[in-house]
Amino acid sequence: MSFAIDWDKLLNLFLYNPRDPILFGSSFFLFFFALVLFFQFSFRNNTSLRIYSLILLSVFFYYKASGGYVMLLFFVTMLNYFSGKLLFQSKNPTQKNIIFTISIIINLSLLAYFKYTNFFIQIINDLHLGNLDALQIFLPIGISFFTFRAMSYLIEIYYEFIEPTDSFRDFTLFIFFFPTVLMGPIDRSSTFLPQIKESLSVSRASIGIAVFLLSTGLIKKFVIADYVNLNFTSRVFEFPNRFTGTENLLAVYANALQSYCDFSGYTDMALGIGLLLGFQLTENFNRPFKATSVADYWRRWHLSLSNWLLDFVFKPVNVRFRRFRKLGLIIAITTTFFCVGLWHGPNWTFIIFGLLHSFYLVFSMLTQKLRDSFYKKIGIKKNRLFRFFQIVFTLHLLVFTALLFKAPSVSDAFIIVEQIFTFLKPEVFPQFILAYPEIFGLIIFGYVIHFLPDSLELKTKELMSKLPIISLAIILTLIIWIVIQVKSAGMQPFIYFKF
Repeated sequence: MSFAIDWDKLLNLFLYNPRDPILFGSSFFLFFFALVLFFQFSFRNNTSLRIYSLILLSVFFYYKASGGYVMLLFFVTMLNYFSGKLLFQSKNPTQKNIIFTISIIINLSLLAYFKYTNFFIQIINDLHLGNLDALQIFLPIGISFFTFRAMSYLIEIYYEFIEPTDSFRDFTLFIFFFPTVLMGPIDRSSTFLPQIKESLSVSRASIGIAVFLLSTGLIKKFVIADYVNLNFTSRVFEFPNRFTGTENLLAVYANALQSYCDFSGYTDMALGIGLLLGFQLTENFNRPFKATSVADYWRRWHLSLSNWLLDFVFKPVNVRFRRFRKLGLIIAITTTFFCVGLWHGPNWTFIIFGLLHSFYLVFSMLTQKLRDSFYKKIGIKKNRLFRFFQIVFTLHLLVFTALLFKAPSVSDAFIIVEQIFTFLKPEVFPQFILAYPEIFGLIIFGYVIHFLPDSLELKTKELMSKLPIISLAIILTLIIWIVIQVKSAGMQPFIYFKF
């Protein structure tokens, strides 16, 4: 029996396909990651070869994800590397300010062109200031993430928090590193760059934790987020008028869970892959739905972005307007969360999402003393039942605000809310459970797992860090098998790819 290789199909596997970008968890990614591990451990005693091979494979990864826009990432790398050196070498404050301003403007201009041009055109048309046609602009995947990562390097040099690296090789890996280039975390150079030169040493404990993170990431993304989205959430959000208020309400709860599982699932996998390559990446999530307030939520959700905006937007604005006291703080909060909304996408839904969060925080700040005094007077401040109420109340604020993430427009978001309050039909609830037990079961499973004690996760990590390699391999194989069984259609792109 003859065995013929279809060379065209084989070659196409290594070429960019806009309809099939590389995704964590795909069969091609498994092959790609096996190749990465092979080179990393083959060159573990030769730092230069190990780093260069990781750069080349990371470049290939971004090419497979975004095609020719890999050249844009090269430009961003060179711009910020050489701008950083010029900033550090400049002793003249005026010259330093000019270099910094021009560099930041170029970074933000690239982001604005690719991400916001058509949004600005739409605003011009809506205000009847012109009649412009939308441009055919393809958004490079991960542009918000790698732009912020690069700018943090420049900003920290400008404020003399760090010195620039002398190695263009190391800086290229910092920008291109494939686990984080598409969806973060937005690591700082001060924590990432020193790890590059360290010898590759992956302990059994690290492998155990990595397998735990890969397993949770796969389950969150492909078992919960994709299945619930494909079979329920997207259908309701696309045509909310066709569904009762009960179904819309369940879709709102499902959407918040799906968004969390999708993004944190990616982050878990990125952290796990990083550990297997000898890198400790930034933690990005800490059970955000356990938050007792919106402020607490932002100390738990997308931590790398929250810390970036805290350091480089909130603090500078707050310092600039501190003479206005509370008004200055309100300006800083509103500016920061306007940036949060705009960062997430060129749509009024995202901007309103950010402004709503700023409203929650400002209201909380202005009423803090009054509420504390009231809680103390009635003796509930440290009451467990009151803490439970805070979590439930905050969760519902977050869940209903998060529907703006999924709704195509503000009017669609209002339709969903209107259906919930005017056409609830609670008798549909048991019918839904009987008709879609898998969907309901996954929603309940996702929230229950999320609210389990943190100590259980720590004990599980500790247990897995002590397991033999063969046991870890069996666990990961079993999880991959479960993912394959659950998937009912092609893989869904990660939500944050569009950011």
